[in-house]
Amino acid sequence: MKQRLITAIIALIIIVPIVWFGDLPFLLLAYFLGTVGLYEMIRMFAPQHTIAQFIVTAPFLWYILYPYENIYLSNQQAVILFVIVLFGSMVFSKNKFTFDEASRLVISLLYISTSVMYLVHIRETGLAYLLFVLFIIWTTDSGAYFAGRFLGKRKLWPAISPNKTIAGALGGLLLSIIVAMIFQLIHPLDFSFGIIILLALIISIVGQVGDLVASAIKRHYDIKDYGNIFPGHGGVLDRLDSVLFVSLILYCLQLI
Repeated sequence: MKQRLITAIIALIIIVPIVWFGDLPFLLLAYFLGTVGLYEMIRMFAPQHTIAQFIVTAPFLWYILYPYENIYLSNQQAVILFVIVLFGSMVFSKNKFTFDEASRLVISLLYISTSVMYLVHIRETGLAYLLFVLFIIWTTDSGAYFAGRFLGKRKLWPAISPNKTIAGALGGLLLSIIVAMIFQLIHPLDFSFGIIILLALIISIVGQVGDLVASAIKRHYDIKDYGNIFPGHGGVLDRLDSVLFVSLILYCLQLI
């Protein structure tokens, strides 16, 4: 517990000013978190070939996250080129590098690059919008923890995450709506109260699903944490599982 607390305090001291300032510092933070997250994911499913696969994949991640106009390929074209490179690697390696490995790399690149890219977009839209998303995710976690601890009896999905309960999920959902309304009263966003409540519901539900997705992946690969960059808290993907999944859905829905 002491180690977790110290890590959390240090992380807040470093990250909060960067999030507040935005612009290039936030973009560099996004590059860093995306890069570490990509490494953690590759190390999870390709522990024997982590460095080689990371070296091939990381430049495409950095290219997709590049925010300026003087680029040669669109993000879609960059992903297609990445697929071509991977297919070529299958041939030249005489199938030592397999289709399954290529598929995992493509999914990893799409997941991390798109979610991190849209987080940058949300921050560029305005600090308040990013804080709203983060507050809803954090309060969902807090509400789920306390409701689950005091009221939770029936498990939500024991095969994936044995500690989560239905009461916890509902408690997190309820607290997220309350916090969303308070946020809108203190710092109104360009939405009606109805849209704010709908947005809170989407973020809260998707955030909890994202947490379950991360648990399912880790359970499949039989690991406790994705990494250990944050002592006591795990890796980047452990800390940002809900945030990245929410960002991905918001990108699809284009609500922010």
